[in-house]
Amino acid sequence: MVIAIDGPAGAGKSTVARAVAAALGYTYLDTGAMYRSVALAELRGAEHPERAEILLGERVLLDGDDVTEAIRTPEVSERASQVAARPEVRRAMQERQRTLLADGDWVAEGRDIGTVVCPTAEVKVFLTADDTERARRRAAELGADVEAVLADQRVRDERDRGRADSPLVPAGDAIELDTTGLTIDEVVARIGELAAASA
Repeated sequence: MVIAIDGPAGAGKSTVARAVAAALGYTYLDTGAMYRSVALAELRGAEHPERAEILLGERVLLDGDDVTEAIRTPEVSERASQVAARPEVRRAMQERQRTLLADGDWVAEGRDIGTVVCPTAEVKVFLTADDTERARRRAAELGADVEAVLADQRVRDERDRGRADSPLVPAGDAIELDTTGLTIDEVVARIGELAAASA
């Protein structure tokens, strides 16, 4: 089974997806780490960053280097949003993601899992949250100013929603779940119910 969790930055996708995977005994796929790794490869001067070797697990490896922390910097986050809009990067990453998701039980999170990468996913969830709440969460995670994060978030949201290749939109059959004011446990329980109903 594949549980696809899509949504904008700060909606709680990574935290929720990890927790759902742990609760159900599924494998977690952090597609954001893949795009961040491509961004870091480009920042390091790679001519074709989408061809870099990326290994996901407890640690993220880029061409053999542990980049688990390096891919979480604001500079890499901003570049990741830019490289993710490029068709050659999206195609390369989507192909890798499809290969991984073809076998086994997965919880995959990103921007286009339910619409493009795995439209046949048995469970599709589109996580949202109030803009200010998303910015507050992101600022706490990064140790940054909420207003600055909110401004960056608006630019990123516009870029993600407006790109020609795989724009950020909910799949037609996705369940939209607003996480504003909900605990992680409440969100995980709801997605667990959806998975049980689809089993």
